[in-house]
Amino acid sequence: MNPTESAHVHADVEAFCTEIRSVEELCYVEHTFNDQVIPLAKKHNILGMPVPVEYGGRGSDTITYARALARIGREGTGVRTFFSGHTSIGQYPLMTWGNEDQKKRYLPASVRGEKILAFALTEPDAGSNPLEMTMQYRRQGNHFLLSGVKYLISNAGIATTAVCFAYPQGRQGRISAFIVDLDGPGCAKENLTAKMGMPTANTGMFELTDYKVPFANLLGEEGEGFKIAMGTLVSGRISVAAGCLGVIEDCLAEALEYAKTRVQHGKPIAKHQLVQEHLAMIEMARLASDALVMQAAAAKDASHVAPANDELRAKADLLAAQAKLFAANAAWDAADRAVQVFGGRGWSTLYRPGRHLQDVRVCRIYEGTDEILKLKVAAALLGREFEAYK
Repeated sequence: MNPTESAHVHADVEAFCTEIRSVEELCYVEHTFNDQVIPLAKKHNILGMPVPVEYGGRGSDTITYARALARIGREGTGVRTFFSGHTSIGQYPLMTWGNEDQKKRYLPASVRGEKILAFALTEPDAGSNPLEMTMQYRRQGNHFLLSGVKYLISNAGIATTAVCFAYPQGRQGRISAFIVDLDGPGCAKENLTAKMGMPTANTGMFELTDYKVPFANLLGEEGEGFKIAMGTLVSGRISVAAGCLGVIEDCLAEALEYAKTRVQHGKPIAKHQLVQEHLAMIEMARLASDALVMQAAAAKDASHVAPANDELRAKADLLAAQAKLFAANAAWDAADRAVQVFGGRGWSTLYRPGRHLQDVRVCRIYEGTDEILKLKVAAALLGREFEAYK
């Protein structure tokens, strides 16, 4: 993407963020779903930033898209999570493994906001190890019939379509991936609202019972589901890391402004050395996270240009994990420090640092827990023969 096009994308993202902020703040205080994210994203044409232009998208490279997600992340992890679910792990597998018919049927509609996407991998008993999933499928006529439960899925309650994963009946074979339209008989949805954070974002579950999916909606080849899921998580992890960078940026801006204007002991608290320590550490978290997120995004772009290059693909995979692991923890620490700078007001969700603290905690869990990512980093250092679960 050339610099002019990239600047246009970022200008549209800035306009979206400016409009969504007051709505998000009200929804957060009221603990209600923010139903203006999609309409405003449509208005500013940011529902398909990395989708190729021929399918109605903006054609953004990973670096441009990561910068956009960082800006969106400043408005809250809940707002950014919608884009991760819809684009980073929703549109991405369709762009990467979908055939031409599937791309034409789903990508333009998703860019226009007519279809909202979700990525349905997690189940009640299959989290860090998706191979333990129990959703299964069988063939009947010209359809697959899927049965099982998907759980803790971002956008599940508002999605029209989900990329869904299942074993063949009796687990006789490998996992396959399916493009599942969620509006037919045999699909029961439930919103999950008992969450520690992100009250303005949709998180849900759904159960499929002998649910019809046309043969034409098999994503990739039968048995390629695990490969598709793991490849998609590279995109998803970069999106989470970028959003966490935005959280750090907003925590820094809020803490700086508050420290300059809050007076205690006869002077602005910004003049107190221990407050300055918090500010310095938030800045170091921002600087390091920015460098690592952009390095991961550049590696992803390099791998995209040469998809057959296993070395570049492995590098992008590892850097995405490292960026997500580092930035998620850095954002948690930055939000904690910003809350401390705000003192008693930091404990209130009327102020932004407290909201960030509640929301960003999930970033150390979804798209790969801290523990799983640490194992991945260690295995890259030690060699595959030292993998913990081999």
